[in-house]
Amino acid sequence: MTEQGVTASGWLSWRPLEHEGTVELEVSDSLEPHIQSVVRRVRHLLDLDANPQLIAEALGLFGDDVAGMRMPGCIDNFELTVRAILGQLVSVKMAATFCARLAELCGEPVVTPFTGLTRLFPTAQRVASLSVEQLRAIGVQAKRAACLIGVAQAVQNGELPLYDIEDSREGIKRLVAMPGIGAWTANYVAMRAWGERDIFLHSDYLIKQRFPNMTPTTISRYAEIWKPWRSYATLLIWNNPNWKPQ
Repeated sequence: MTEQGVTASGWLSWRPLEHEGTVELEVSDSLEPHIQSVVRRVRHLLDLDANPQLIAEALGLFGDDVAGMRMPGCIDNFELTVRAILGQLVSVKMAATFCARLAELCGEPVVTPFTGLTRLFPTAQRVASLSVEQLRAIGVQAKRAACLIGVAQAVQNGELPLYDIEDSREGIKRLVAMPGIGAWTANYVAMRAWGERDIFLHSDYLIKQRFPNMTPTTISRYAEIWKPWRSYATLLIWNNPNWKPQ
């Protein structure tokens, strides 16, 4: 975790206290001096600044599924971007496998109380130093490996900002300009990393399955009824295989 030029690493855990409407957070000693930054990132991860009641009122057509709705964010924007790239055109399970292999390849060791959690996710600097051959050795397709390295290098040298994005549309344009990154990946990053609440992934495979016989353009028009909460609508449709447009 890097904040204002200061890098810190460690572990954290959280659990919801359901009857109190709060979250209990525990962090390693190494992160305690940075607790304000950690809390801010956890709030983003769990979407704690959202208003579920307001969202439920706007997305009432989804019924009970929308109650208490929150959009999962992330702890680190670079990690989320890497996960999005490695998840292109593969299953969720395979994407997770690639991420685990990447951490094993170049992630720094870390001591935690959790079984199996022994490495930090690699920084942009570490990924930028890899070769395509090294990534191919862990199963990553060559073009995707080149994309990953290119993004890491652009982040490292300041050409591709991923943090403190004020204009998500401009951020999406910069991502799409990177070789190997398309609209789906860029919009997914905007939704999860930057907390953009009005993204609808109309070209997504599962979304298209839920809208049979509709083109992506038609799907996009249909989704306008969910403005300005289309990111939440995307998640609801993903998680409900029985959902059908009315």
